[in-house]
Amino acid sequence: MFNKKYRLTLLLAGVIAIFAVIKLFSSTNIMKNLMKGAGKFFIEAAVPSYVCLNNAENAYDYSLKNTILNDIYPSGEYYRMYAEQGESCQTYTYIETMGQEVIAVTEEESEEQTQAETESGGEQAQSQAGASNESVSQVISRDVITGTTYDRASLNDYNFTQRFYTVTSITSLTNEIFRPQEFLDKDMKISHDASTPQILIFHTHSQETFVDSVEGDDSTSILGVGDYLTELLVQKGYNVIHDRSIYDYVDGKLDRSKAYTYAEQGIEKILEENPSIEVVIDLHRDGVADTTHLVTEIDGKQTAKIMFFNGLSYSNVNGDIEYLYNPFRDDNLAMSLQMHLLGEAYYPGFLRRNYINAYRYCLHERGKSMLIEAGAQTNTVQEVKNAMEPLSDMLDKLLRGERAY
Repeated sequence: MFNKKYRLTLLLAGVIAIFAVIKLFSSTNIMKNLMKGAGKFFIEAAVPSYVCLNNAENAYDYSLKNTILNDIYPSGEYYRMYAEQGESCQTYTYIETMGQEVIAVTEEESEEQTQAETESGGEQAQSQAGASNESVSQVISRDVITGTTYDRASLNDYNFTQRFYTVTSITSLTNEIFRPQEFLDKDMKISHDASTPQILIFHTHSQETFVDSVEGDDSTSILGVGDYLTELLVQKGYNVIHDRSIYDYVDGKLDRSKAYTYAEQGIEKILEENPSIEVVIDLHRDGVADTTHLVTEIDGKQTAKIMFFNGLSYSNVNGDIEYLYNPFRDDNLAMSLQMHLLGEAYYPGFLRRNYINAYRYCLHERGKSMLIEAGAQTNTVQEVKNAMEPLSDMLDKLLRGERAY
């Protein structure tokens, strides 16, 4: 119908038109609005499956749920942001933690972190050899440094400190957000004595259990671990409130869809009644592959490894998440950084890398707020309770003003 010359002309015109449309979309909000609409469509299309699996109680069902959610990423992330559902909607990509909205990573990131933790001893030795301005102290007593210390010049370097972190793909620990020189200078000492409450421990996910937990016996769950951490801190002279409220079990059914919302309401009431509280700890256990065992040996005891978790209220999609504003983000980051350095110095091999995600996780109530993942579902109750001993020592050192740099 058309000769060769006309066909070439039409083809060229089509290519020009496509580039013009792409240019138009990139210079306006059209693409953003289309992504919002597409995200909503795909999320809603998946709702029947998601609702069915939202209360799944085994690893297979959660794996299936993750697959469904993976299929709609990143549109789901756009929709989540524009829907402004806050912390009641936190499942969007591969979920490392079974039944927990807290940890969301890609499978590649999860594998990289597990491999890094398995080989942490070798990596540490390599980093020491490759950084001439690091200093390492080797001594025998737990009262003095037995692990690795880093000099201040190294720690002031943003790029150097990234070795302590794993960051999810939906957020970024930028050098504008993470300012190590400033954070290392922050004073983390507790400011008053134990005549009034100083520390609050609570559990957004109170139903988390371990490999040998006894059903119906909450002393063998994360609540029992919180009891032991409370006991240890009280023995060290602190005034501690342990909130054993249930925020993730609603009407006789496991429901974590709004656990952070309920927990926020609960701890706000406690903090209002006890304004002297300076330290707030949300104690969890992680969820990992059944073949992963997060354990080390400390003073002859099999001890679960722990991980400090920070939320940035920052997404790569939208930048700062205004409706999840955290006025204490800098203090939160400073606390976990200083705690990590104490752990490296006094308890080598005890800590996993600090974990960074996009949202807030009830860390906005106090500057000295931490979300701590103690072990995982593959650890025994005793291994996780053993972990509270070095953890309480690290907290005590931090709150007394000790620094490992």
